[in-house]
Amino acid sequence: MKFKIDATTPCSSARAGEITTDHGVIPTPIFMPVGTVGSVKGVHMRELREDIDAKIILGNTYHLYLRPGLDVIRGAGGLHKFNSWNRPILTDSGGFQVFSLSSNRKLKEEGAYFRSHINGSKHLFTPEGVVDIQRTIGSDIMMALDECPPGTSDFSYARKSLDLTHRWLKRGWQRYQETEGLYGYSQAYFPIVQGCVYPELRKESAKFISDLGADGNAIGGLAVGEPTEKMYEMIEVVNEILPADRPRYLMGVGTPANILEAIDRGVDMMDCVMPTRNGRNGMLFTSNGIMNMRNKKWADDYSELDPDGTAWVDHEYSKAYVRHLFVSQELLAMQIASIHNLAFYLHLVKEARKHIVAGDFASWKKEMVERVTRRL
Repeated sequence: MKFKIDATTPCSSARAGEITTDHGVIPTPIFMPVGTVGSVKGVHMRELREDIDAKIILGNTYHLYLRPGLDVIRGAGGLHKFNSWNRPILTDSGGFQVFSLSSNRKLKEEGAYFRSHINGSKHLFTPEGVVDIQRTIGSDIMMALDECPPGTSDFSYARKSLDLTHRWLKRGWQRYQETEGLYGYSQAYFPIVQGCVYPELRKESAKFISDLGADGNAIGGLAVGEPTEKMYEMIEVVNEILPADRPRYLMGVGTPANILEAIDRGVDMMDCVMPTRNGRNGMLFTSNGIMNMRNKKWADDYSELDPDGTAWVDHEYSKAYVRHLFVSQELLAMQIASIHNLAFYLHLVKEARKHIVAGDFASWKKEMVERVTRRL
């Protein structure tokens, strides 16, 4: 994997860059749609490519390991062939999913023991095993196994958690260096900065990870209960230390405003389930703010979903029609909303890139944050 910076901008840490993988080039900053089980819910691969123009999507190690299972994926020749996606894929290590199973998991030195949410079967994720699983999945970017502590953790717990994450990282990094991909293309491996909301721990973790010299680095353990301003503070603390010549990936964040603020602080890659999950529940993000499509006010509004934007891919659908679909509980409503939101997120980061290159990102971002946070 290669990364180059094409432009920076005054009065901001934002940068425009380019990640090159064996499955394609990714312009940054980039938003990555989440395809947990190898699919982005309700969206065809053709729509992801042609309508949304997603450059990279995510898969999840935990979910794909449990179902369909590694034998099926390897038999297909890796996830790219299994799900018919010929562009880059990033896989999360499953650490966050194990974290979310707090009542069904135990963390030990050897790894994370957990029970499947599907049938209750027992499993163990080790740092080495998670590398092996992601080798079988065949993602272009693999993530290290970490523990994601709650945002409200006290310092003592955060300290112990970080130490465990770093010990796991050493083992995972060694396994990555000792192994090769199975399908004839290269795979990168990103370590993850942890440390909860404690600057001294975040700095220590960022330094520890920087010293590995990985192809890219991730910032984890944010947007898990801590105040938004604290999240922004931790991003700034970490990005002062993470190497500038490697991509920085902020995991699991967030709203359009969160994304713009993260880009402003030097983040290159982001992902979140919000555009699809909130879309399925009737929330649409637009260039002028946020709409609840079940509201009566849209019942006879025949204008486009985002008339002041580019109308993305849904210029043929009016607010009134989409509201009708949601009120009628039609499946098409969820599909339209998911495609619209993903297209908006991808358009937003493309516009951010344009303004970074043009040198006026700071003023544009200030205006856009105010616009995208309105409730319409």
